[in-house]
Amino acid sequence: MTTLRLGTRGSALALAQAQWVADRLHAGGWDVSLDIIRTTGDRISERAFSPGDGKGVFVAEIERALLAGQIDLAVHSMKDLPGEMPPELCLAAVPAREDPRDVLVSRDGATLADLPPGAVIGTSSLRRRAQLLAARPELTISDMRGNIDTRLRKLEDGHYDAICLAAAGLHRLQLASRISEYLPVELMVPAVGQGALALQTRTDDTRLRAALAALNDAATEPAVTAERTVLAALGGGCSIPLGVLATVGPQGLTLRAALCSPDGRQTLRDTLHGTGEPEALGQALAERLRTRAREVGIVLTGSKP
Repeated sequence: MTTLRLGTRGSALALAQAQWVADRLHAGGWDVSLDIIRTTGDRISERAFSPGDGKGVFVAEIERALLAGQIDLAVHSMKDLPGEMPPELCLAAVPAREDPRDVLVSRDGATLADLPPGAVIGTSSLRRRAQLLAARPELTISDMRGNIDTRLRKLEDGHYDAICLAAAGLHRLQLASRISEYLPVELMVPAVGQGALALQTRTDDTRLRAALAALNDAATEPAVTAERTVLAALGGGCSIPLGVLATVGPQGLTLRAALCSPDGRQTLRDTLHGTGEPEALGQALAERLRTRAREVGIVLTGSKP
């Protein structure tokens, strides 16, 4: 049997996600090997990303390996995937989503409301920074990079009073007990695709695409599609300080967004409900955000006119 080569980053979280997919493919009769690929994002893990780092810093090398036929399948965190991808590649499946919310982890279990004025919260995300300061402007937000273990260690070493992370990563690494508070989406809109996985392969690999279709989740896929449509319409890069979360209910999709200024001083919030195609809902919300951004002077570099 030909071994299916699954490309992934080498972090503990990436490997856990890739192994979850590999286990399900094994159950379907596939032989799977994990190929670890070091990405630009891994190489610059000790500094904040700059605009010159470009889009897809955690996926570009993996996509190139797919295009070159060096691997057959890639497993990404959906929030790392740029809004657009080469036509030779496709999303073959979007499995059921983990909890998409952001969480607060503090040394003593304190919640956001418990933290005293001047307390230091660690995050490298402009999206998180802007929304945290909107709720608690008297707090201090300090840059923080590194994988989950590194961030938790920096918290324990006293560099921060609390740190802000994605719930999904802590859940997948069996670290949910470290969570001090789940931040409500009304306060903190998650990143596009947060908590979801992206199973990416070559568009012409119809046999593998058919096998992966069994891992697709009927509720997660349209939700992520709507979120990614907003991202693509507003510029397509994961560096945009944008939060979008779509949820599926009896009345269709509810799409909630928070767009932040690059300096983190302004946050525009909007919510849209719809029963039509997720792409149409995403485009409509993106247009509303684009209009409001122009009115208040937020410049969306690279966004579509």
